Amino acid sequence: MKKYKISRILTAAIVTVMSSLTVFGQVLAEGENSSTVTVSPMTQKVILTPGDSYEGSIKVSNPNSAKYNLDYSVHIGSFSQHSDQGSVDDYGTVDTDSRSSYNQMMDWIVLGRKSGSVPPNGTDVIPFTINVPADAPAGGQYATILVRDETDHSQDADGNVMIKSVAQIASIIYAEVTGETMNEGVILENNVPSFLMNNNLETTSMVRNDGNIHTDAEYILQVWPMFSDEEICTNEEDPTKSLVMPETEKYHAESCKLSAIGIYRVKQTVKIFGETSIVEKTVVVCPIWLMFIILFVVFLLIFYFVIKIKNRKELVKK
Repeated sequence: MKKYKISRILTAAIVTVMSSLTVFGQVLAEGENSSTVTVSPMTQKVILTPGDSYEGSIKVSNPNSAKYNLDYSVHIGSFSQHSDQGSVDDYGTVDTDSRSSYNQMMDWIVLGRKSGSVPPNGTDVIPFTINVPADAPAGGQYATILVRDETDHSQDADGNVMIKSVAQIASIIYAEVTGETMNEGVILENNVPSFLMNNNLETTSMVRNDGNIHTDAEYILQVWPMFSDEEICTNEEDPTKSLVMPETEKYHAESCKLSAIGIYRVKQTVKIFGETSIVEKTVVVCPIWLMFIILFVVFLLIFYFVIKIKNRKELVKK
């Protein structure tokens, strides 16, 4: 009898837990499907003059799929791009908390609005003013205008319970303060592999911006078959550009899909602040299975010639 009661209790508990998980899953799904804030433009580049003011704005939109008013708050944040030690691929992580000589502009920005509410399919315009000090240093200055979703998502317009989500999005301001700027950069690496075991060609490079202003590094990758002038890959007409912040290093990779087996001529050109690096190489694509076959054939040939030489020596002795 006791075993029967225990069994019923366990069954009821399992049903209750599963029901709770089902309800939670529905609530989570509603929370995930609910629309959130969007901001435009995501980035803007401006020219600032010491002693003058600059008037600008961003737009905050409530997406079409929303069922409720979007309540938001606006904040000023810093902006920098950095690389974690030991991992060049991590470069580009946006850091909105740190302070440096390149985000003094945070203190120059005055927001025309610090909060608001946007109906579904609506848009708010947030004006801002950048008051540039007369002694502002020449060169790059960076900041973000952060818009945070402050909507109470505990219930939607139909009274359904929802999970409160926290969303924040930034509009980045890249500013150049007029005056004496330093346009100095170095190309630290420009690498093209010579041998590939798969058909995914990836070339890499590393540049360093030693100046006090942001710039675009340019990357051109061109690939031809060994015995043809018809390009397989090229972005010569529209080079890849990647923003490099002052006093930082930037890692970049370009790629091209090749045939499974072949020999190619590859040329990579990297430019920053007038510095140019060109690397040209012959690249062999040989999959690992083909490599094993070639090695096996080479081994058989060596074995054959060794046996043949040995047999000749034995004939000579006789």
